[in-house]
Amino acid sequence: MALQWMILACVVAAEAAVAALLTLPAPRAVRGQIVALTSLLLQPFACVLPFAGFNLLDIYWKKEHRLMCTSEICTADERIRFEKSIFKAQRNVILCVSACLLYWCIYRIVKYNKDVKALEEAEKRLKEE
Repeated sequence: MALQWMILACVVAAEAAVAALLTLPAPRAVRGQIVALTSLLLQPFACVLPFAGFNLLDIYWKKEHRLMCTSEICTADERIRFEKSIFKAQRNVILCVSACLLYWCIYRIVKYNKDVKALEEAEKRLKEE
């Protein structure tokens, strides 16, 4: 189980780096190359969406079937273990949601840059006529 969360954390870190790279100011030629490379990588990166969705469903299923430790019968150790599992689940939900959100942001940034490039080319053609 820890391996899938480590993989998802690495994917989120890579997506954050790509999003930062896309939003940094750069010359047109460099930005065009970065956007082209990122647009090629978007389709393979899309596998993070079902992976994160599956992990969210797994968290939900575990939450629904978790033994509750809210009564006076629970020992201190059981209560601490219960609270730790709640905190881990919350952290993992944030990880899954951020993976999906970062993918969407990268997709929109790339689409925006492609639209701007297409509009610039259309403007250039109209000026030449």
